[in-house]
Amino acid sequence: MTGSRALSTAARSTNTASDTTPEQVNVDHGARFGVNYVPGKNWWYSWVDWDPKAIDADLKAVSSLGMDHIRIHCLWPVFQPNATYVSDVALQRLESLLDIADQYGLDVIVTVFNGWLSGFDFRPDWVSEDMSVFSHEDVLRAQGLLLEAIAARVASHVRFLGFDLANEPSVIAAQARNRTTSADADRWLSSLLATCEQLAPGRLHSVGMDHLPWITDQSSFSRATTANTGTVTAIHAWSYFTGALERYGPSGVGTLHLPEYMLELAKAYQDDPDRPVWLQETGVALEWMTAQEREAFVEQTIESSLSVPSLWGITWWCSHDIDRRFSGFAELEYDLGLLTVENHIKPLGASVRDAILAARAASRVPTRRSTALVLPRNTIPDLTFADRFFTMVEKGIPTTIVLEERVADSDHLAGRGIETIETGAFTEEYQRDI
Repeated sequence: MTGSRALSTAARSTNTASDTTPEQVNVDHGARFGVNYVPGKNWWYSWVDWDPKAIDADLKAVSSLGMDHIRIHCLWPVFQPNATYVSDVALQRLESLLDIADQYGLDVIVTVFNGWLSGFDFRPDWVSEDMSVFSHEDVLRAQGLLLEAIAARVASHVRFLGFDLANEPSVIAAQARNRTTSADADRWLSSLLATCEQLAPGRLHSVGMDHLPWITDQSSFSRATTANTGTVTAIHAWSYFTGALERYGPSGVGTLHLPEYMLELAKAYQDDPDRPVWLQETGVALEWMTAQEREAFVEQTIESSLSVPSLWGITWWCSHDIDRRFSGFAELEYDLGLLTVENHIKPLGASVRDAILAARAASRVPTRRSTALVLPRNTIPDLTFADRFFTMVEKGIPTTIVLEERVADSDHLAGRGIETIETGAFTEEYQRDI
């Protein structure tokens, strides 16, 4: 049974450039555009084999794509080889990277506890198998020490945007050795993001969460806590890993509008209607689509994501391919870059650059979403539920999502500009209640 009910009741200047000239042109825009930086020469083993000239060349090339920020990844064992010791050499190199980024007008988000990265789990040796990284007191104290050390070195840097706690921590939370309850996971998230705010007040603090907490019941992290801690809700929306690509195909609405759905889903759980959301990761491997399909994917993913109100920015994964002299990565990881390891712009990179330039030139404003699709209590907002959202997209109706328990909250609805409730398929009892 379906039905509907009518109710009575952040930007910086950035860089653009041609294929060959990374000259900076300041352009005002509503959303930020950036890339997850992956060093072209030594991947993130760069923290050990540091080559500032190679980093400089990389960031110059990143700037030429029109990016205004990068998200970078510390390797936790390199930065903190002992629970009570943080490497000063690693901190110096981090500061050096921010200095280089400054030369090209790139702000920097620092992801700290990696942790899970490109299929590898970088767990410090001092974290024994019987110590959960989310609840063991010794580990928690050590994590606080590392945050303090990084903040002391770069929190006042002109290019430091903020802390990103970890990359997709829900992946390692599923490991038996981390023995993570929902209470432990949420406490870890809330406590460390509060520490980030204490150490670097007013900065952009987040956690790089994958799709598991959002569209499955397989994560220890709750949606409510993930959506209301830190200063922005970060979303990783991958058509392949979520199963959207298989379900909808390369040109399907569900593939092209998956980030839009996940961003609006996050907003449904946020208490503050004005809290920003961030598409922190999205991307496409060459093996997933044809060249023509990839170009359409880039254009429509960026366009539909920009239609979301309170979008902080879009940060593509990733800047560079992985050099094949490094073994052990999944095949798809090697060619996700917008640039080759020699800093040549790939066709995918040109598509992303051109889509960014077009978005800035058009000065798009977010789409007003006065219609809300109700997410019933105890319903997993998986792709089956998302089908209803994508149907609304196909009908041309800008749609958001509201939790069933908030349907009667007039202040919440008014704060989000919701005027029409789309009830969808519910029981007759629920239909009568609203």
